[in-house]
Amino acid sequence: MIDRHTSCYAEDLPLATMIVRNVLLVWMVLATTWNASAQDADRCIALGDSLLLIDRPQKAVDQFDAAIKLRPDAGSYSARARAWYAMERMDRFLLDVEKALQLDSTYVEANYQRALYAFRSEDWSHTERLCTRALNHKPDAAMLARVLVLRGEARAEQKKVPGAIEDLKAGLGSSSDDHEALRTLARLYDAIGDHAAALGVLETLCALEPDNIGHWTNRAFELNALGRHEEALKMCEQALSMDKDEPVALSNRAYTLLKLGRDNDAMADIERSLKSYPANPYALRTRAVLLLHKGERDKACADLSLAKILGDVPEVDELLKEHCGGTSAPR
Repeated sequence: MIDRHTSCYAEDLPLATMIVRNVLLVWMVLATTWNASAQDADRCIALGDSLLLIDRPQKAVDQFDAAIKLRPDAGSYSARARAWYAMERMDRFLLDVEKALQLDSTYVEANYQRALYAFRSEDWSHTERLCTRALNHKPDAAMLARVLVLRGEARAEQKKVPGAIEDLKAGLGSSSDDHEALRTLARLYDAIGDHAAALGVLETLCALEPDNIGHWTNRAFELNALGRHEEALKMCEQALSMDKDEPVALSNRAYTLLKLGRDNDAMADIERSLKSYPANPYALRTRAVLLLHKGERDKACADLSLAKILGDVPEVDELLKEHCGGTSAPR
């Protein structure tokens, strides 16, 4: 039996129960209100993103402003940052990104956006670090692809070729939407001497951007590197059908014609190429070989020496050693 003089439990139970019930009721009301606000914020963000898709970023900002009022979290600030980026308002973009990171330093999109700003500022190492941080926090599939491509581009700028290739391959997957990343990937494959892989990417680029003369010219270059000179000649013709005086396309065709034993045609092309682009080391290398075929050693060695200074071109060192007594022309 409870002593009424030493215990208040029996009399206070109804009041305690009432307090608990009221607290629960208030919590439920607040939770319902918060959920409603969160859902409204999500709707505002979705509408803002739809407006961005139809190129109405200022209207999108209004929706993102509303989302921030309803739910001022990292997601809402990152959403508004998307609109500022579309409008090239980089000052506002950075402010919203920094605010998002202040609210949640692990928020994937904010880290990606900050990395994007670093990339535009040519801060390649910081870009790489921020992308790695974003990857460490499990981005969804769409964001994962974007972060990998950005880190791949940053690694390419730092000459971290194997890592850049790995990132770009994984980020691009079977998608061909990012033409700039595809161009970078083709260039990286060429840098490591994987001409077949570079050719595959360039074939894709030619299909995507058939009016881009550079893709056809580069495709010819890779075909020449693979010894497929007849095919390379067709790519050169395609490029020159767009611009008959394009110097790099002329240089590539000259090299192709040289390999096909058509020295006179090759010399005509290489002279036209060098007239427009006299500092092209590849063209100088090709003219040097043609001059050697004609027995004009001194002129050939002068071309080879200049080509050596201007760039790292295949065959130049060997030709200098074989025909010019070393790595430079004789004085």
